[in-house]
Formats: sequence, C-alpha cells, structure tokens
Amino acid sequence: MTVLIDPPQWPGHGRMWSHLVSDHSYEELHEFAARIGCPLRAFDGDHYDVPSGRYADAVRAGAVEVGSKELVRRLTEAGLRRRKK
Repeated sequence: MTVLIDPPQWPGHGRMWSHLVSDHSYEELHEFAARIGCPLRAFDGDHYDVPSGRYADAVRAGAVEVGSKELVRRLTEAGLRRRKK
C-alpha cells in the first residue's frame, strides 16, 4: 500500500502540477489527500492534481516520489487506472 507522486511537470492554470495516486485503493488515496489538505475538487477520476507548491508537503507526509511512467504503470497494475473519455 503506497501513495505515489510524480514530479510537478504538468502545466495548467499558470503553474505546474503533480499527480498523486494510490497503488492500493481510492480510499487510501482520499484519506492521504485529506491529511495533506487536498480538496476533493482536486480529484480527477483516479488521481489528485497537486500544485508544485504542495509537492514537498506530500513527500514529507509519506508519498513516494516516482517518475510519471512508473506512476501510471503502478496505477494500471493495481486496476485503478481510469482513462478519460
């Protein structure tokens, strides 16, 4: 059971963003996100969008830093990947 975060490399709304996921369950992900102050509106189907200014907070709270490809691989292997329509 691990919460993962990729580097803040995704541009949007004038800043850079990371993705926060769980390789175990959405419940684990929602609990972790709530602990670090991520609002539910930041949840995007299978991940939370985390602004670059909150990246270090997530890592300090226990999120494991991985590359984007590793994050997607682990999310897919866990059966939690949801593709956008």
